[in-house]
Amino acid sequence: MAQKTIRSCYPQGKIKAFTLSYDDGNVADRKLVSIFNKNGLKGTFHLNSGPILDGDAWRISKEEVRDLYAGHEISIHSLTHPFLDRCQKDVIVTEVLEDRRNLERLSGYAVRGMSYPMGTWNDEVLEVLGALGVVYSRTTQATRTFALPQNWLLWHPTAHHSHNILPLADSFLARKYPLDLFYVWGHSFEFDREGCEVDWKLIEEFCEKMSGHEEIWYATNIEIYDYITAQRALIYTVDKEFVSNPSATPVWLLIDGTPREIPPGATVAL
Repeated sequence: MAQKTIRSCYPQGKIKAFTLSYDDGNVADRKLVSIFNKNGLKGTFHLNSGPILDGDAWRISKEEVRDLYAGHEISIHSLTHPFLDRCQKDVIVTEVLEDRRNLERLSGYAVRGMSYPMGTWNDEVLEVLGALGVVYSRTTQATRTFALPQNWLLWHPTAHHSHNILPLADSFLARKYPLDLFYVWGHSFEFDREGCEVDWKLIEEFCEKMSGHEEIWYATNIEIYDYITAQRALIYTVDKEFVSNPSATPVWLLIDGTPREIPPGATVAL
C-alpha cells in the first residue's frame, strides 16, 4: 500500500497565513482599520491603556476601543510604554498585568498577547510574562523570512512596513510552501509623519495586493498562536494511519494534497 503524503496546513487547507500588527493605539488606527476592513485583512493592535484611559488626545478614546477593533485583536503593549528591560520585577508585573486588566474591560474578552514596548526585553521579562498569562509577544526584530516562531514569547515579524514590503509581498505570493507566514508590523502614526519612508498610499497599495487570495488565511496574532499550538499537539500513530486531536480547535491536514479536517477531540483514520 502506497504511503500517503501528509502535510500541515492552515484552516480549510490554506497553505499561507498573513497577519498585521500595530502598536500604541494612535488615532490614525481609525483610518488603518478601515483599510484593513475594506480589504478583508486582520490585524492585532497592541495598546497602552494608561494614556487611553487618561484621555490622551494622541490616542483613540476608551469609548471606541471595542467597536473600532471589532473583528481584529486587542493586545498588551504595557500600561505606560517603558523599557521593560530596565524595570524592576514588580514594575514589569504592574505594567503588563494592569494593561491586560484594562484592555479586557474595554474589549470584553481575555487578552493573552503582547508586543514589547520599545522592542526590549530580558530574561526577567520573559519569566514574568508566562506567569501573567501572556502566551506570545512580538519583537521588533525583522527576519525578512516567512517562518513560524519557535518561541512565541520572542515572535519576530517578517518586516516593518518600511522594509520594502511590496517586493516582499510579491515573493510571498509566488511561494508554494505550506505554513508560510507573512507578518508585517508598524505604527499607524508613521503614515502621517512628515519625512517618513512610508505613507498611506503605500499601505493601501500593499493591502490591496495582499487581499483576496484563496490560498491565504487572514488571521490575527492570537488566532495563529491558537491554531499552531493545536496543530503541534496532534498525536500520530507510528505508521501515520491515525491521528488524534486532543485540543478544542479544529486542525487541518493536507492528505495527498487534499484538505482534511481533524475535529476537536477526535481520532481520525488517515
